[in-house]
Amino acid sequence: MSAETSAAPGQFTRRRLQFRAWRGTRPFWAGLFIMIGGVPIMYFPYAHLQIGHLTLAMSTTAGAGSLIIGVLLVVLGISLWFQKHIRTFAGVAAILLGLVSIPVSNFGGFIVGFLFALIGGAMAVAWVPGEPPEAEPAAEGTPGTGDAPQATDPDTTILKPVGDGMSGPNDLSGTSPANGANGRHSAG
Repeated sequence: MSAETSAAPGQFTRRRLQFRAWRGTRPFWAGLFIMIGGVPIMYFPYAHLQIGHLTLAMSTTAGAGSLIIGVLLVVLGISLWFQKHIRTFAGVAAILLGLVSIPVSNFGGFIVGFLFALIGGAMAVAWVPGEPPEAEPAAEGTPGTGDAPQATDPDTTILKPVGDGMSGPNDLSGTSPANGANGRHSAG
């Protein structure tokens, strides 16, 4: 295969549509935001910034705590992608870890990591799986006037009393004058 030919015609489009379908069935963006929030939280406490010949060490006493918070956020983000049923737990945990990162990790990765973790956690808690689309029946040939909705079953428009088949209507409230109880002394 040469560099000019593609692997297969339409394969990129097919893979892109498969990824889109996979992404739509889980809290993808929430997991991505949470993972992006974990990176600056775990990076900045160990970073050495060079400004010319001046080295600025960002090492803090809470470096291990920052590393743990950042790794946990990345793991929660990945977990949201592959185990969508933990979305509420992962969202609340990401929000709490983002809040804890403020005093522990250089103001939550200079506020950037904190905001990404907070927004991603909120998105994870708010995400709900979509319902599969229902097949709509063909509406051709049904009589109707204008845009008024038509009943599909004529029996649903007529209210019929529910009975047990032997006697009158099935009144379970206990307040019917026919049974003489009148609602008193009928605790159950």
